[in-house]
Amino acid sequence: MGNLCCCVQVDQSTVAIREQFGKFDSVLEPGCHCMPWMLGKRVAGHLTLRLQQLDVRCETKTKDNVFVNVVASIQYRALSGKASDAFYKLSNTRSQIQAYVFDVIRASVPKLILDDAFEQKDEIAKAVEEELEKAMSAYGFEIVQTLIVDIEPDEHVKRAMNEINAAARLRVAANEKAEAEKIVQIKRAEGEAEAKYLSGLGIARQRQAIVDGLRDSVLGFSVNVPGTTAKDVMDMVLITQYFDTMKEIGASSKASSVFIPHGPGAVRDIATQIRDGLLQGSSVSHH
Repeated sequence: MGNLCCCVQVDQSTVAIREQFGKFDSVLEPGCHCMPWMLGKRVAGHLTLRLQQLDVRCETKTKDNVFVNVVASIQYRALSGKASDAFYKLSNTRSQIQAYVFDVIRASVPKLILDDAFEQKDEIAKAVEEELEKAMSAYGFEIVQTLIVDIEPDEHVKRAMNEINAAARLRVAANEKAEAEKIVQIKRAEGEAEAKYLSGLGIARQRQAIVDGLRDSVLGFSVNVPGTTAKDVMDMVLITQYFDTMKEIGASSKASSVFIPHGPGAVRDIATQIRDGLLQGSSVSHH
């Protein structure tokens, strides 16, 4: 019996194709099988049922005339129920799948511009998977998953895209910087305006206090010294301010020199000039 028959072992996740006198006989599942070679039976080959992956690199052109390399990853496996079709109908499964991938990618990508190709890679993968599933199911293969893993434009195109992106970011940064400087200038101008406004209020209050003080001095002096008029009191106040100013100029530590004409009648002339100036200013304001 040992010369008339022999045993064949089929590994897990694998099937064997048995022929009798060169004709397909049956599919052998994993395990040990008798193979009576005297009856013309033999194992024609083995077919794996494991999930396989094929990476396909396809060069094509986008709608805006940019050449890109599209890398597609195809995951497929043979169906145990159609093992005979998978074994006999295709002589080179990987080349057949690659041809279909080339056909679909080169029909889909030229309809898209480069930016849309990156955004719609899932749609490209779906189109490839549908076409492969329709074609390969007749040969006993199942397409499990199709992925577009990379879309790589020419190096010069990538450099240009990076430069465009960098220029756009620099433009945004320049706009933000200009806007910040604008805000700083506006705030500075508002601060200066507020400072000048407050300074003006201070000067106005200072002058008002001086006027009130002068008025009180004139009234008090006229009451305490009988026979004096308001003019005499004003002359005396102006002369006092004149001498105070002379004292401050003399006490100053600055290296500048100020020449002021001075004589016995200078005080009277200065008082007259100040009084005339005040009267003229009052006259102009009334008109």
